[in-house]
Amino acid sequence: MRDPRAAEAAAKRAVALNPRHVDARTFLAWIELEVRGDIDGAIGEYQKVIEMHPELPDAYSNLAVAQKRKGDFPGAVASLNRALELRPDFSAALTTRGGIFAEQNHWAEAERDFAAALKLNPRDDGALYGLSQALREAKDYAGAQHMLGELISRSPNFVYWLEWGRIGLIRYWWVLLSLAIAVALRGRFKKVRTVVNG
Repeated sequence: MRDPRAAEAAAKRAVALNPRHVDARTFLAWIELEVRGDIDGAIGEYQKVIEMHPELPDAYSNLAVAQKRKGDFPGAVASLNRALELRPDFSAALTTRGGIFAEQNHWAEAERDFAAALKLNPRDDGALYGLSQALREAKDYAGAQHMLGELISRSPNFVYWLEWGRIGLIRYWWVLLSLAIAVALRGRFKKVRTVVNG
């Protein structure tokens, strides 16, 4: 109904009635993080959920997102590792961890996580884009373009097209360089012939 204040008030009432209400606490943590920008407040709420329900992999994944936002990459990776211990097929946790590794330029680990996430969920566009970036960093330009081509076929996003074109330029730079040299030499040869022939 587009009434965020009423939604927050309802979540607070739910927590007042049942302090162990996971969904309400998770929603309040999301409000702290995404609406108010209070990362520490969100972390505190997510940690309360974990204290009450340490068996929930989503709680660790949510905490990791807040920790990542704070710049606590080791803490975020540890939280995601715990989520994956609890649920090894948690593709979203693999994608998030891959993104953290990518931000730290740990591209081999990022590639591993993105590829594993795609095996579990082939429709994960975040993992597909992340894998394209990891392949680009590994100088597998054909693989990176292939991943971006798949993304473009799903969602013709202009950013994907730009990245696809940029990788294509990197991939075929020698062809472009050869053409540029040929054009330059042809022009120089014409000029020399014109000068010689008067």
